[in-house]
Amino acid sequence: MAERPVFMAALRGSAFVEVKIVDFKWVPGMSVTQKQKCVDSLHAAARKDGWGDVLEISSKSKFELGRSTSAFKLSFNHPRLRKKVCVESAFQGSKVFENSGPFPDLYAMYAAAAKKELRLRCSGELKAFDFFGQHWPLRPYTVFYDWLYLNSMNRNPQLTGELCSYSGFTDIEFNPKKSINCQAYAAALFVSLCTRGVLDEVMANRETFIKVMSQQPEWIVSTGFINKHPALRKT
Repeated sequence: MAERPVFMAALRGSAFVEVKIVDFKWVPGMSVTQKQKCVDSLHAAARKDGWGDVLEISSKSKFELGRSTSAFKLSFNHPRLRKKVCVESAFQGSKVFENSGPFPDLYAMYAAAAKKELRLRCSGELKAFDFFGQHWPLRPYTVFYDWLYLNSMNRNPQLTGELCSYSGFTDIEFNPKKSINCQAYAAALFVSLCTRGVLDEVMANRETFIKVMSQQPEWIVSTGFINKHPALRKT
């Protein structure tokens, strides 16, 4: 057995995203087919808990929409860049450590290569993010990652309508005991803000977004995973 979070876009109330930790039968194996069997098992367990249509947001999704909205594929144009940059590469390249960073050369790299960049592992403690001179703090925990994802989705309107037809989202590769930022959470947040009609207001500028997100419950804290995450225990 295994457990993974399922994120649902909350259409009313103070919280934009609802989170439920679902237990399901894990299917061993590293192939895409085996991962998809895990997704099916997770979604079946979620439906038993009363969830509706759930979409896997990752390269392992059976649906093109789920693959297209993965942070490894979802991309955007930036005025200072001559090519599109995907969310994951932008996130990794913007990291500022105690000894080095940011690394804007990573913006032009494929996401998988950017994530494995050696400098990200030998530059000391992560201190902040810097995206073309715009500073982003580490708290709220996922604020910069979510901002990148929401901005990218907002610049890909052809995906918006399809994504908003789902209420729940998963990422089978995401383990909250090892990671913090999650594309499935960001997708649920986007759908919630779109459906409520407040996306443009919340995304008006960096300061507004940080303020609004600071007022949201941090799911990794509320679910207790902060106590299981080595990088977060002392923060």
